[in-house]
Amino acid sequence: MAMGSTLPEIGLLLYPGVRTAAVYGMVDLFDAANDIARRRAGDADIGIRISQWKIAEGGGIECVADSHGPAPHKPVAIVALPGLGDLPSHAVSAPFAAWLRQRHDEGAMLCSVCAGAFLLAETGLLTGRLVTTHWSFAQALSQRFPDILIDTAKMIVDDGDIITAGGIMAWTDLGLTLVDRVLGQEVMLETARFLLVDPPGREQRYYSNFTPNLRHGDEAVLKVQRWLQDQEEAAEDMRPVSLSAMADRAGLEERTFLRRFHKATGLKPTEYFQHIRVSRARSLLETTNRNVDQIAWSVGYEDPAAFRKVFAKLMGLSPRDYRRRFGAGPAIGAAA
Repeated sequence: MAMGSTLPEIGLLLYPGVRTAAVYGMVDLFDAANDIARRRAGDADIGIRISQWKIAEGGGIECVADSHGPAPHKPVAIVALPGLGDLPSHAVSAPFAAWLRQRHDEGAMLCSVCAGAFLLAETGLLTGRLVTTHWSFAQALSQRFPDILIDTAKMIVDDGDIITAGGIMAWTDLGLTLVDRVLGQEVMLETARFLLVDPPGREQRYYSNFTPNLRHGDEAVLKVQRWLQDQEEAAEDMRPVSLSAMADRAGLEERTFLRRFHKATGLKPTEYFQHIRVSRARSLLETTNRNVDQIAWSVGYEDPAAFRKVFAKLMGLSPRDYRRRFGAGPAIGAAA
C-alpha cells in the first residue's frame, strides 16, 4: 500500500473563484508542519497528505493534485477556502453539496474560511449550528441561510465535525487548528513560531468595523440612526444620548421605539450607541496619543472604568491592548 494511504488526508476545494493564494498558503503551512513533525519524530513517514478537488468536465468531483498519490482517498477534513470577487452563488456551491455531505457521512470534518462558509451552508449541515464568516458577509449568509447561527466576533468556531473561520487570512488560524488536531499541539505551536503567525486564539472582532443595518425600511428608526451617526462625525467630544431623546427624535413613545429599534437593528438603542462610541474610541486609539481616560471622556463616558469594561466586552481587547496592536504611536500619560 502506498504511503499516502496511511497518512491523514486534508482536501482543499478548488471551486470557481477560490483564492489561489490561500490554497498555496495552506499547502505551504501543511508542508512546514510536516517537516517539523518528521524532524521531531525522526520519522519520514508521518505528516499530512494534501489533496485538491474540483468539478470534473463530465460532472462530479475529481482529485487534481495530491501530495502523496496515487492511493485511495478518505480525507479526515475538507476545506472550502476564501473566494475572489463575488460571493459563491447557489450555482457555484450546489455541485459540491452532495459530495461534501458524503465525505461528512464518512467521518470527514467540513471546514471553511471566509466566503467558503457559503459552500458548507449549501449542504444543509449548518442548519441550527453556530458558525462564523467574514464580518462583512454575515448579513448575506444570514439572508440566504436563515436557519444558521452566525457569530462574527469569533475567528474560529470549532463544532467538532464542522469548523468555520472568519476573515480572508483566517486560513492560517484554520490551518493551525487542523495541524493541532492531526499532528498535535507541539507541532502546531512550532509551526506557528516558524511562520511568524499567531496560534489560534485571535478574535475577528479585533478587526471588524461596526456596520449598522440601514436597509430595514423603518424610517423612524433610520432617522435616529442617522442622527447618532451625525453626532459621532461632527462632535469633537461626544455626549451621552438618553433613550427619551432618541424616542423623541423618532417621534415615538419609548416602548414602541424600543421594540421597533431592536427589530430593525438587532440591538437595543443603548447597545447601538455603545457600538458608535467604541467605534469612535477605536479611531482615537489608532490615530492619536490621547490617553485612555481622555478618550473615554471624549466619547461620552464620565467613568473611564466603565468605558474600559464596555470596550473590552465589544472588542475582546482592553483599550491598552488594542492600541498596542493597532495604534500609530506611543500614548502620552500614565493612563495609556
